[in-house]
Amino acid sequence: MGNYSWLYFALGTVITWGLYGILLHSGQIKMADSVNGRYKAFLFVGIAYFLTAVLAPLAILLYKKASWDYPYEGMKLSLIAGILGAIGAFFVLLSLGALFGQGNKSAPAIVMSIIFAGAPVVNAIVSIALHPPAGGLASIKWQFVVGILMAAAGGCLVTVFKPGGAPPAKKAVVAAQIDDSAKS
Repeated sequence: MGNYSWLYFALGTVITWGLYGILLHSGQIKMADSVNGRYKAFLFVGIAYFLTAVLAPLAILLYKKASWDYPYEGMKLSLIAGILGAIGAFFVLLSLGALFGQGNKSAPAIVMSIIFAGAPVVNAIVSIALHPPAGGLASIKWQFVVGILMAAAGGCLVTVFKPGGAPPAKKAVVAAQIDDSAKS
């Protein structure tokens, strides 16, 4: 993979997280439980996280005969990150359910566009706050600020101008077509 391994992994995340929202929403609907479907779907997200984020690294650590020394600060920050990730996944479900409940069939496209445009903005701001540039905030290039604004605007544009789905078929037209085919 060479010098671009980071990019391949990042693109893998783009693909998997890009599919995450639509599959999570579909799973919630396929639970066929309008009241508890999102919680049932989230339960299976948790099971998937356990399989992927507990058993897989455990196997790798055992295979590599890794040290079982875990510094407190590393454990604490990693646990907080995991909790934030799980809370975020839960908020995705709640958002998808609320928007879909309003009759919006494009809930995954809207919700995930906002999330994937907004999260990098939050990441950039927090990263700068935690690790300010050497020359202070004044040393931040205007292109960076424009990029942040473009990310936010892009999320808004995708949300507002997303392509609409196929219009619902009118029952009277469908019924007439069925009657016409029965006569033939």
